[in-house]
Amino acid sequence: MADALAGMDAIYSLAGRTVQPLAMPIPMRIGGFGGTMGLADYLRSNGVTHVIDATHPFAARISANAHAACDVLGLPLIRLVRPPWQGDGWLHVPDMAGAAAALPRDPARVFLAIGRMHLSEFAHLPHRWLLRLVDAPDAPPLPDAQVVIARGPFAVEDDLDLMRRHGTTHLVAKNSGGAGAEAKLHAARALGVQVVMIDRPVLPPCPQAAHPAQVLDWLHHAPADLGA
Repeated sequence: MADALAGMDAIYSLAGRTVQPLAMPIPMRIGGFGGTMGLADYLRSNGVTHVIDATHPFAARISANAHAACDVLGLPLIRLVRPPWQGDGWLHVPDMAGAAAALPRDPARVFLAIGRMHLSEFAHLPHRWLLRLVDAPDAPPLPDAQVVIARGPFAVEDDLDLMRRHGTTHLVAKNSGGAGAEAKLHAARALGVQVVMIDRPVLPPCPQAAHPAQVLDWLHHAPADLGA
């Protein structure tokens, strides 16, 4: 999306969770806004006329704040959404607690592909963990964990090798969609690994697009209410 906006009067906003974010072709800001009204103040003071919610499908708080802030200001909002993954034989769960409950009680070898924010919810389980993180943790995030530091996109052959070496029996993943992290699902299917898939949170309704080109078309046809 940032590539598609290159040359336009646009700004790319990150929460700051990643230590070294990728460079973008448009100006970037990093950090939170202070909730809905903080975001509304930022949008108003910077003369923003259109908002694209292109955040992670599981970043429910910022999506809700963006929806509420745009509602307050009367600004048009569109959500760029990667289509969710589809698969057979997956155990679908609604949240992290459901994922932890879906894992066996006896020790298993689990590829926990959920990032670093919710690892503590699995600490009570007796498994050997495989964690793949973008940034190295300050301390061991889970007992008996192998940590791999890597940034996608990932190749199926590499994930097959990784999961074979770890002896993975279960894969826990958030249904983020997209091609960058899909390789682990193909590897899991090939190896007969049980997939525990965390379904996406329900977000406030708004116009949606599956591709940046659709967002650009929306930008040219969605007038802003500048009287807010």
